[in-house]
Amino acid sequence: MISSHILDTHLGKPAPNVTVRLIYQDQLISEGFTNQDGRISFNVQTLQAGHYKLIYDIAPYFSQHQLNTFFPEVCIQFYLDYLQEHYHIPLLISPYAYSTYRGS
Repeated sequence: MISSHILDTHLGKPAPNVTVRLIYQDQLISEGFTNQDGRISFNVQTLQAGHYKLIYDIAPYFSQHQLNTFFPEVCIQFYLDYLQEHYHIPLLISPYAYSTYRGS
């Protein structure tokens, strides 16, 4: 399973209703929105080892808060090798910065 959690460090709260796309080898394999707690899970049954991308559509989220952003879209690339593991990828955002790490 692949999951993510978006926290808005500018406003100090989770980022709900952000569109997130999961890409494998340049093919869209899943898409959804973060929930009210800023979380999203992708329960893809056919995960394979290789390079993946999570693409977060950040601009509409900040626009709802009447904020401009320097990074309208965030793309996180990562590699899956142990398919039985849960991969959690948190994303911390603000209008002019973002950071990520492999969570647990």
